[in-house]
Amino acid sequence: MGREGYVVPADPQAEMKKKTASRNWVIMDCSGEKTVLDLDKYAIMHRVQIHARDLRILDPLLSYPSTILGRERAVVLNLEHIKAIITAEEVLLRDPSDENVIPIVEELQRRLPPVNAFRQGQGDGKDYGHHDVEAGEEDESPFEFRALEVALEAICSFLAARTTELETAAYPALDQLTSKISSLNLDRVRKLKSAMTRLTARVQKVRDELEQLLDDDDDMADLYLSRKLAGASSPVSGSGAPNWFATSPTIGSKISRVSRASVATVRGDENDVEELEMLLEAYFMQIDGTLNKLTTLREYIDDTEDYINIQLDNHRNQLIQLELFLSSGTVCLSIFALVTGIFGMNIPYAWNQDHGFMFKWVVIVTGVSCALLFVVIMSYARHKGLVGS
Repeated sequence: MGREGYVVPADPQAEMKKKTASRNWVIMDCSGEKTVLDLDKYAIMHRVQIHARDLRILDPLLSYPSTILGRERAVVLNLEHIKAIITAEEVLLRDPSDENVIPIVEELQRRLPPVNAFRQGQGDGKDYGHHDVEAGEEDESPFEFRALEVALEAICSFLAARTTELETAAYPALDQLTSKISSLNLDRVRKLKSAMTRLTARVQKVRDELEQLLDDDDDMADLYLSRKLAGASSPVSGSGAPNWFATSPTIGSKISRVSRASVATVRGDENDVEELEMLLEAYFMQIDGTLNKLTTLREYIDDTEDYINIQLDNHRNQLIQLELFLSSGTVCLSIFALVTGIFGMNIPYAWNQDHGFMFKWVVIVTGVSCALLFVVIMSYARHKGLVGS
């Protein structure tokens, strides 16, 4: 009260509810168990050992672009509504009650099963089939890569779904605008174009972040948390390298066994990032395809705008031609009115008497002269290309 520059929030209860919800974190460990905790930033910093500036990126009250940061013992992930911290043993996901975050939590529970579940099933002699074989191969990947894959798949699917919804609404609206130009259709297309611009910026940010990671091997190497943890606990490398390094990411069986063999040949190289590069490349191509759809939609909107402008220019040209016709006719009628005014003056003169037959000749000659003048003006305008043929 009385403090200069202080602005009262529009809805203080909503702001307080949002701040309270932002303290809730869901924690998924490598066994797939879920725990929801109310943690402040100091508890989070102590738990995952990151700096406050890294945690600030995940603040929902602040606006930060899409970011994937690799730290010594954690990966800080900020992709639209996905705000998470990934370690070698657990995933911390913010705002678990958000409707966009709930499917991610469910997918993490499905994709992060107990590591020994598959091997235990094999030991019992059970036949799991092709699907369970792939699930077992997924378990061989590092925990942080499986969690990162779920996050990337979720954000790519989310943006692709928003793009599909926008395309479904935009193309019919544009076709309707081309058939009938009205204020309602123009306002509808304007809103769709604004939504497309915002969505394109969001997709572009995610794409740029993935591209930046793919262009820097050091940044990708920072995401190998399990390898750094194994290196810290076991200084001797070489033949004792972790067995998960010889595997490749499992993105729906997109990577063949030949590629796994090629990775296995360089498993002793701590700077090798081929596994993560293949994972990021797959989702980079997916987000790039979404961006291409938005680019195609933008081009279609631009083409529609050009078509509308051509139509409006044509209408303006027709109005200009109509104005030229009316102006020429007005000039000719003005000449006729001038002659009429001269002969209508109440001035006595000799030849005005006993010459009544001259009235019709004056009217006829003046009318024909004005008509000929109008034809001459129109012919000159057509000759110069001022009016259509």
